[in-house]
Amino acid sequence: MIVLKGIGVFSDISFGTLLIKTDINEGISKIHVNDTEQELQKYYLAKNSACEQIRSLYEEALQKFGTSEADIFATHEMMLKDKDFENTVLDIIKNQKLNAEYAVLQTSKQFSEIFLNMNDEYMRERANDVKDVSCRLINCIQGKKEIREKNIENCIISATDLTPSEVSELHKQGVKGFVLSEGSACSHASIISKVLKIPSVVALREQLKPEYNNQKVIVDGISGIVYIDPDEITIREMSKKKAQNDEQKNLLSSLKGKENITKDGIKINIFANLNSPEEIDEVLQNDSGGIGLFRSEFLYLNRNSLPTEDEQFEIYKGIVRKMGSKKVIIRTIDIGSDKRVNYLNLSKEINPAMGCRGIRLCFEHPEIFITQLCAIYRASVFGNISIMFPMIISLEEVAEIKKYIKEAKNRLSERGIEFFPNVPIGIMIETPASVFISDELAKEVDFFSIGTNDLTQYSLAIDRQNGKVNHMFNMHHKSIMRMIKMVVDNAHQNGIWVGVCGELASDESFIEKFLSIGVDELSVSPSYILSTRKKITEINISEIKDNILKNI
Repeated sequence: MIVLKGIGVFSDISFGTLLIKTDINEGISKIHVNDTEQELQKYYLAKNSACEQIRSLYEEALQKFGTSEADIFATHEMMLKDKDFENTVLDIIKNQKLNAEYAVLQTSKQFSEIFLNMNDEYMRERANDVKDVSCRLINCIQGKKEIREKNIENCIISATDLTPSEVSELHKQGVKGFVLSEGSACSHASIISKVLKIPSVVALREQLKPEYNNQKVIVDGISGIVYIDPDEITIREMSKKKAQNDEQKNLLSSLKGKENITKDGIKINIFANLNSPEEIDEVLQNDSGGIGLFRSEFLYLNRNSLPTEDEQFEIYKGIVRKMGSKKVIIRTIDIGSDKRVNYLNLSKEINPAMGCRGIRLCFEHPEIFITQLCAIYRASVFGNISIMFPMIISLEEVAEIKKYIKEAKNRLSERGIEFFPNVPIGIMIETPASVFISDELAKEVDFFSIGTNDLTQYSLAIDRQNGKVNHMFNMHHKSIMRMIKMVVDNAHQNGIWVGVCGELASDESFIEKFLSIGVDELSVSPSYILSTRKKITEINISEIKDNILKNI
């Protein structure tokens, strides 16, 4: 038996025979042509056909899964119509006198390389979308109607990577799982895999070898482990684990619609962290009480220029409409540190985690800040919006924020645009400075949200991205809980509520402490909502509170 470790995508287990998928680009030859007009015609006809296929996939995804997943294919249509992409293909055909499919293949490699060399992971994943569009174009040029493999029902597909279209098509053909050398949990292929509930393990790198083809395999999407040629003991253990996992999922499903109340009647809100609109359906499926952290920076990372006010408005409006009356807390742009955008030409910093990031970047670029505020206030009439500001360390910063809010409102009023004037505003507590003046800050805002990841980083003086010291990054350090208690006490004394939105919020071993301290809201990844609710309903705070507070 061979055991491989990667990243699990969908929390389930599947059994099958491993089938290594052939690369669609294999066998595409470089052919010099005399009749370039014929090749151009082949390209244009293929483009039209590919557009029709993508629109069909969009409609199918919209009907089955919802807007977020369907938008993946809308993005593919935009890529297919991209002028730079098309002009590169046409240039290769016309000037190098090469066949259309080879021209598409070379263009695909060129554009994929651009994305792969970007710093941001989300942008690197877009290389796979380029591949998807290009493969579809090549299929159409060659007269193939769809991506198909032979005799794959009940198989586990092994590949370097997969595109969203391939995942969708292979699912229709009865595939039971995927194991990929590359990919990530946030790729579009992984998102489709989650929606289709296909157990997958990605990022296996060089561990996957050709000789594993046709071997029996178990894919553990829960732990991110792949078992090649499993022995009888492993088969029995994994069968038992799958049965327990199925039972747990059924139990969690029974908690939908229930309240987050302890045995002795203490209630706490459970909200979801949202990284992009593509996750909104998962938020709703898991019965979230609201969105406690909408990370708006994806709007800035997934492009080569700043998003307009209208673009941002449409995104915010779509999210709040889907959430109905439930609260949506939008965090303003938090770019800098580990999240960079090339088009802003930000200077390189020796210690970016303590540099021009979060609200500091907004003050450095006021027009970017005001544009985002205008978009959020415009969306406020469509739902229950609150605004949250990151990296606050002083009262002066809060006063400055309020000046920008006033300016945004004035601009909207001058344009005759409707907005809700009294949108609640809150701040992120993620530095020791904001902790120790939280009594004063609480008088100026409507709520606090504690970001435990950065609070731990700054409190322990440990860069959580530094491999030499990140083993010391301990969110369970007693100082962190003492600071959280201080923030909660100061907030409640001033009549405002407090949430926790860092990784610690989904740590079940800390839920009892949060409830004992009096935290009002936990914002977790969508997949943790129901398990967090289950933990809360099993707790009796009156029995444990005194002992917990004594040890903080």
